Amino acid sequence: MDWFHIIIDCVFYVNIFIALIIVFREPRDIASTYAWLLILVFVPIVGLIAYAFVGRRLPKSKLFEIQDQEQLQLDERLQNQGELIDSDELKHISDSERGTIQYFEKSSQAFITDDNSLLIFTDGKILFNQIFKDIEKAKKYIHIEFYTIYNDVLGNKLLNLLIKKAKEGVKVRILYDSWGSMGVRPKFYDPLRAVGGEAYPFLQTRTAWTDFRMNFRDHRKIIVIDGKTAYTGGFNVGDQYIGLKEKFGYWRDTHIRVIGTAIYALQSRFILDWNVTVRTEPLNVNERFFPIQKNIGHTKMQIITSGPDTDIQQIKMGYLRLINSAHRKLWIQSPYLIPDDSILDALKLAARSGVDVRIMIPCKPDHAFVYRATEYYAKYLSKYGIKIYKYKNGFLHAKTVIVDDKMCSIGSANFDFRSFKLNFEVNAFIFDKYETNKLSEIFKNDMNNSCLFTYEMFKQQSVWIKFKQSISRLLSPIL
Repeated sequence: MDWFHIIIDCVFYVNIFIALIIVFREPRDIASTYAWLLILVFVPIVGLIAYAFVGRRLPKSKLFEIQDQEQLQLDERLQNQGELIDSDELKHISDSERGTIQYFEKSSQAFITDDNSLLIFTDGKILFNQIFKDIEKAKKYIHIEFYTIYNDVLGNKLLNLLIKKAKEGVKVRILYDSWGSMGVRPKFYDPLRAVGGEAYPFLQTRTAWTDFRMNFRDHRKIIVIDGKTAYTGGFNVGDQYIGLKEKFGYWRDTHIRVIGTAIYALQSRFILDWNVTVRTEPLNVNERFFPIQKNIGHTKMQIITSGPDTDIQQIKMGYLRLINSAHRKLWIQSPYLIPDDSILDALKLAARSGVDVRIMIPCKPDHAFVYRATEYYAKYLSKYGIKIYKYKNGFLHAKTVIVDDKMCSIGSANFDFRSFKLNFEVNAFIFDKYETNKLSEIFKNDMNNSCLFTYEMFKQQSVWIKFKQSISRLLSPIL
């Protein structure tokens, strides 16, 4: 027995030593450090396995490559589009809008455009029907970047259409995330490659099984067709996104179709991501990727991207700008509500200042721990007068923010640590009363399919559910 106790003691102290080395060898925020220490110390073997998947950081060499790409390309071309901030048309916007625009210009070098026309989609079948129509019209190239492209009915329909276009001489380029597209082998794209198309996993991570790192995923959704039509938002490519998976039922998401100069920003983001992935054959910036846009719309917008290659957390700071700019109304939709302290404080301040704050979350989980952590924070915020709605007509995956019927955001970034710091994301920040009002009407319609969940209703949940919520909350910095 003495030897047994000695071995147990040795394992315990060695585990603590390893945990300290693992956690402190790279700089992390305090919340993540405590969360990892909790897991590594009290769940030794399972904790190490979890760290292998979730805790490891992206190699610094890859981060530096991404930063270099950001600085080396597109600056002159995009700078020419950034002069609109001083134009007469933008002098008539509100101070809060101007402050948000200027923040993005200074922190993200994101130019503002005012000649865009948008279509907002909330139904996957309608969205992909339009996407396929636009792809059919492609003459020169099709650029596609998605977190998820599954080998299922919708995924194969898209692939077959892209093969058809490649045979017609259209250049097809695809970036996908190996983890988000789990189960899809690289050979899925062989028929496309055989006719001249290209498809690569982001940062050349071959498959989810050989790339154990769950963090630093390419969560962006971008389509650019001939530099004239583009898409971005929350939908991925797979049967569940068009309501064909019984587990999720109807998939409620938000996506936009863009025509106008804002396409330049989506195009540049794709080129940067492509070049850092396909280093042997980088895309050269030239006119074919940035054709002159016809002035067909009047919507002002900025495309904002963020990722672990910078500490600025541009989209999170953009969310903070929107929250702090709200005077009357702040409506938010997100499948995951796991905010950090700065977002929590801003939401509480807005609610206590008389702003109508409403947050809509799903009524069902797609990730158990994430859902329980979302419920914990929803319950916490409901104490401060924030109205929490649970969407009941299927699964809510939309990532939208509405402020005072004058500003809104639509994109891929959730209200959680992962989207703020760990994933590569893209959002459209829109400064237009008409489009914001359309998004408000969509939110109101979703309220008809939702249940208002009060703090008293949360308190009535079972002890077991409350326990799972509390445990998930402790793990929230690393979920």
